[in-house]
Amino acid sequence: MTEQLEADVAIVGAGLAGLVAARQLVAAGVQPLVLEARDRVGGRLLNHEIGDDKIVEVGGQWIGPTQDRIAALAAELGVGTFPTYDEGRDVMEMGGRRATFTDFNDIGIGLLRDLSKAMSPLALADFEQARIRLDRMAKQVPLEAPWQAPKARLWDGQTFATWVRRNVRTAAARSLFELLTEAVWAAEPADVSLLHVLFYSRSGGGLESLIGTNGGAQQDRFEGGSQRVALLMAEELGEERVRLGAPVRLIEHGADGVTVHAYKQESGLSVKAKRAIVAVPPTLAGRIAYDPPLPALRDQLTQRMPQGSVIKTMAIYEEPFWRREGLSGQGMSDVGPARVTFDNSPPDGSPGVLLGFLEGRFARHWATRPAAERREAILAGHARLFGPRAATPVDFIERIWAEEEWTRGCYGCLMTTGGWTEYGRALREPVGRLHWAGAETATVWNGYMDGAVQSGERAAAEVLG
Repeated sequence: MTEQLEADVAIVGAGLAGLVAARQLVAAGVQPLVLEARDRVGGRLLNHEIGDDKIVEVGGQWIGPTQDRIAALAAELGVGTFPTYDEGRDVMEMGGRRATFTDFNDIGIGLLRDLSKAMSPLALADFEQARIRLDRMAKQVPLEAPWQAPKARLWDGQTFATWVRRNVRTAAARSLFELLTEAVWAAEPADVSLLHVLFYSRSGGGLESLIGTNGGAQQDRFEGGSQRVALLMAEELGEERVRLGAPVRLIEHGADGVTVHAYKQESGLSVKAKRAIVAVPPTLAGRIAYDPPLPALRDQLTQRMPQGSVIKTMAIYEEPFWRREGLSGQGMSDVGPARVTFDNSPPDGSPGVLLGFLEGRFARHWATRPAAERREAILAGHARLFGPRAATPVDFIERIWAEEEWTRGCYGCLMTTGGWTEYGRALREPVGRLHWAGAETATVWNGYMDGAVQSGERAAAEVLG
């Protein structure tokens, strides 16, 4: 049985982008209907309860300086923030050596001086000269049209791995760039176009901003978890405007409007509307059937924007014991399998939570291994960084985002070689009465919550225009 509904605008996806677009439309007197495949809102934002009304975020979680749109939205909804724990010394495991130092956030001379315990001065200088060159190149990339950069075709015709191989001389510095690529894009340097690395870096204010904690993209967390922002928007919109468990399979579109068809097993829902906003990642938007079919350029684009690969884990302890030892909980490892760690404890510090990220090839490999084997390897890595107590948590949580049916990977999409120069024009350009939103379509803070908010605002403005 198929339920028939009508709305001014049908919105596919109840992540931040779709909910923000719906909110903007309602404020303008336009009636939207949001269709969400999952049984919850938030998309790649997801809270996980750990008892005593406390949560950890198994999806996106951080907010940093210059992310003004998500900051304003959270403040309007009454969601506060608190600093990511960043006191004490960070830990690095590199080339079989373990070293502690002041702060990953300082990627300049201070970090280089501290990293000298784990890397040679030659490798440190090699890394820094390459980082400075990348930031200079990134400043030449127009955020609205990366394909118009002076050297767009040259940069888009090679992977980041190719550039690193040609411009970074030492193995240790190359290894560090590999680790940073996984941390930012959840992919390997060979997976991503150099032009996309430059665009994304400029979109987020530079490499230092992307990887930094204090003063960077990981500076703060949301009280009650990031998903609260989405939950409060959905509550504000009301159940009549947000339909869950409604995966969209087909969108019919033409000069007289659109009909969006959602169905799951024996139940179905069809929504007739004047326009539609598709607010899901491009690779997922490409799996929806369209009648008539989308232009070739748009469809080919979605084939060139794969999702990243990440497993996010939480090891929970009775207390954050590393703090008493003068450690921040932030760690980096060239061995893994969790190559990056953070202290993800609740604001009051109880219980202690070590967040571990498995990204890129590490996520792809370990996702195929038995859960018990994966847990054992991750905790062994924690123990190497933070001592034997890290091997015995009271609880362990993991989320393999590539296995999520309506996500198929995180943190976001990336561009393969040739993607921007050949197909980038189709990323945001409407197709008749179809409009595109989502963090991957943003110009500023592309791939982040702030970018998702920007994209929802833009798509709503297109519809209202």
